[in-house]
Amino acid sequence: MKIKELMTSDVKSCGLDTNLAAAAKIMWEEDCGAVPVTDESGQVVGVITDRDICIAGATRPSAEGDIAVRDVISDALYTCAPSDDARAALDTMRQRKVRRLPVVDAGGRLAGIVSIHDLAVHARAGKGADVPAEAVIDTFVAITSATDLRVHA
Repeated sequence: MKIKELMTSDVKSCGLDTNLAAAAKIMWEEDCGAVPVTDESGQVVGVITDRDICIAGATRPSAEGDIAVRDVISDALYTCAPSDDARAALDTMRQRKVRRLPVVDAGGRLAGIVSIHDLAVHARAGKGADVPAEAVIDTFVAITSATDLRVHA
């Protein structure tokens, strides 16, 4: 199964200069826990998560409205392409311990997002011969390992 069959295409993004309060508002309105971050040319440069916002808000002296996304997102960026195999995305999630991958086109521009949830729903629906439920569970366990939680600062 290809990522383009599983990904969410209508995904909102924010910029590097967006403040954390505005990023949190996008998450609230879109009912999501992560927002891809794009630069002026529309290329994906990172992801801001609800956890990033909470930790930054609790550990920095400034209010969320005064902290830019650029000051919080991780330097590491992991993505996939619409034509990638779902198993490859699952492998990236497991190895890099991330729940979501921005989906980018050949130019690095945002095409969508795929999450561990998307893969789990696919596996649960009985269509998981190409993405076995056990592989999704193993990935989820690897991602949520308590020893690997860290702040993106």
